[in-house]
Amino acid sequence: MRFETADGIAADKTEVRCRSVRVGVVKDVKLAEDLNSVVVTLELTPDSDGLLRNGTNFWVVRPRVSATDISGLGTLITGAYIELDPGPLDGLEINHFNGAEIPPATNRNIPGRRLKLMANEAGSLTVGSPIFYRGFEVGRIESRTLDRAGSGVSYEAFIQDKYRDLVKKNSRFWNTSGIDISAGADGFKLRTPSFQAMLSGGATFGVGDGIDPSGTAEDGTTFTLFNSENEANEFAFNSTIKVVLLFDQSVRGLVKTAPVEFRGIPIGRVNDISFEYLKEPNDLRIPVLIEIDPKLLRRGAGAALDKMDGDFLSEEVQRGLRATLKIGSILTGSLFVDLDYYKNSQAANLSKVGNYDSIPTISSGFAQLESKFTAILDKIQALPLDDTMKKFGVAADETSITLADSRKALKEIQEATAAARKMMDSSEFANLPKDMKKTLGSLEKSVASMGPDGAIQSDLLRTLEELRAALRSMNAVATSIDEKPNSLIFGRESSGNPIPKAPKARR
Repeated sequence: MRFETADGIAADKTEVRCRSVRVGVVKDVKLAEDLNSVVVTLELTPDSDGLLRNGTNFWVVRPRVSATDISGLGTLITGAYIELDPGPLDGLEINHFNGAEIPPATNRNIPGRRLKLMANEAGSLTVGSPIFYRGFEVGRIESRTLDRAGSGVSYEAFIQDKYRDLVKKNSRFWNTSGIDISAGADGFKLRTPSFQAMLSGGATFGVGDGIDPSGTAEDGTTFTLFNSENEANEFAFNSTIKVVLLFDQSVRGLVKTAPVEFRGIPIGRVNDISFEYLKEPNDLRIPVLIEIDPKLLRRGAGAALDKMDGDFLSEEVQRGLRATLKIGSILTGSLFVDLDYYKNSQAANLSKVGNYDSIPTISSGFAQLESKFTAILDKIQALPLDDTMKKFGVAADETSITLADSRKALKEIQEATAAARKMMDSSEFANLPKDMKKTLGSLEKSVASMGPDGAIQSDLLRTLEELRAALRSMNAVATSIDEKPNSLIFGRESSGNPIPKAPKARR
């Protein structure tokens, strides 16, 4: 057999063991003809010849210290030895092998589920890195190799036998190495794996929410190893329809694999953003190719599941189905595509862009707000701010003058108030009530002289009585003239009424 080096291997000294049982010894060690390896000749015991068959592995057990494991410490005392892991019982007997420099994480005869994981890049996953299910360690990474074409990295993964049924055909595997910090519509998320996974890397698997497990995976099944749980969940649905959306607004913040949602439920992802889907050079709209799972959209819209996808989309567009861009996170500015029904939208039909169907789009509320804000800024910019500031300066000067005049008037008021207070505190102002009282007494006397008992009123009554007597005499004269106009010349005749005599005086 061949090894890269003969470190720890010595002829007639290094043992060959299987499950810690001695089954042979090294008989010879020499350089290969190409000088790139060493050739080691083994001699097994007669009852161990059946162990040499196709699939048998050899490696040197020596002290090894890594981030994931510490092994072979016993060889510090006993010395290194070669471990033999027998292949399948039905394997063909062979005599030439290539020894491994790194021991496998698990022996082939240990029961369990062995899988293959494919990734775009290695990351921090190494041989011996743990595999978790719901945070519980259920397996390990056994090997890591680069594809011959250099297009990716493949891993051999081992799941313990008691957990083998947890791996489903539609399970998703993702990398949990290091600390995962993500920002989305619901804010920042921080995920930290176990301490071992932070040091040596790790992977985990599971079935996405809302997906029905489709059965247990078989040995040798190949799975894609995603970079994160979010990426794994984004690919958890079955996208069967690709649709082109044409947006009149900027798509800055929209990236490939961005989610496509229907009323908050993920139903697809953004597949591509490119002008290649437009045939007309004068069309300035931004084409976005999305892929969606029509079953999820049908369930959300309450539509029949037996209708053709094209007919279904055409009817839903006529009912008001439109696509728009919405903000997934204000902090990061990330966008996502939202599908929903708009009753007040203009009538439209499902159209074609190249070979793809095209759902009509409408501007998002943020784009409308941005346009309004831009219009407001344009109006502000158009205002004559320079003239206004000059007028404001003149008004400020006039205000300063007015304020100075006001201060002067206030000073005069204060001086007048002080003079009034001085006058009220003087002795002349204190004697003013006495003088007013004397004046009121004189006035009262004057008014009393004109009252009923006053001399003025008595004289006035007497004068009025004399005036009445004079009026009665004039009335009598007027009556006589009226009865006999010549009475003023000839006198008035007697009326014939006897004139009573005056009583005699008593003696």
